[in-house]
Amino acid sequence: MAASAVAEIEAVIQTYFDGLYEGSVEKLAAAFHPVSHLYWAKDGGVEDMPREAWFEMVRSRPSAASRGLARDDRILMMDISGPETAMVKVACQLPPRYFTDYLVLNRTSEGWRIVSKVYRFETREG
Repeated sequence: MAASAVAEIEAVIQTYFDGLYEGSVEKLAAAFHPVSHLYWAKDGGVEDMPREAWFEMVRSRPSAASRGLARDDRILMMDISGPETAMVKVACQLPPRYFTDYLVLNRTSEGWRIVSKVYRFETREG
């Protein structure tokens, strides 16, 4: 795959990481397509949250940056299956919660955007 696609996707993921850490809905909106949803397993089922509902949660909580929490976010794996579709596995944290995210991206007329996020987290003390 073209190095330019990798760099473009990495830039979107960095915007996501920055938005998550800073609690910046503006940065998250630049990374996530308006129709995107978040999914996670809960009580044997799957929860589904539209982007705007997630943004409301982000707006209502103090950011990790403002709380002085440690930052550790990184790309674990990237799979680009063509000029318009990719999947990126990342690790990030909002201590005491540590996340693994599977981010599916589509290339749109505005560039690469995250269209779905499937995640899990574990809580660690200490």
